[in-house]
Amino acid sequence: MKKYSLLLLSFLLLGSNMYADQNRSNAPQKNQNGQRKSSDTPRQNENNSTDDKKQKIAEKIKEQMELEKKYAKEQKFYQGDAYDLKAHEVDPNSLPDVPTIEPDYDFDITDVYRDDI
Repeated sequence: MKKYSLLLLSFLLLGSNMYADQNRSNAPQKNQNGQRKSSDTPRQNENNSTDDKKQKIAEKIKEQMELEKKYAKEQKFYQGDAYDLKAHEVDPNSLPDVPTIEPDYDFDITDVYRDDI
C-alpha cells in the first residue's frame, strides 16, 4: 500500500511540474521594462498558429498522397493484369508422371513427451 501511495504522489508531482512548465512556456515574454514584446501581439500569435496548422495539414496531405501511391502500386501488383504467367502454368498431361507420396501414419507422439531421451 505504501508503494502505491508513493507512486501516486510522484505522478502528481510530475504532472504538476509539467503543467507549470507548459504554462511558463506559453506565457508572453516581457522586455526589461516589464512590457510585452512587440513580436508577441495576439494577432501575430494567431497568424503563427494558423500557419503552423496549415503547414501540418499540408504535411499530412502529402503523407496520405504517398500512401495512396503505394496502395495503387500494390493494387496493380495484386490484380496481376500486367504480368504474363503462361510460362509457369502446369501441363495437365504431365501430372500422371509425378509419383504419389503416401503419408506415413505411424507417428507416435508419446516420444515427444518423454524426458529420458
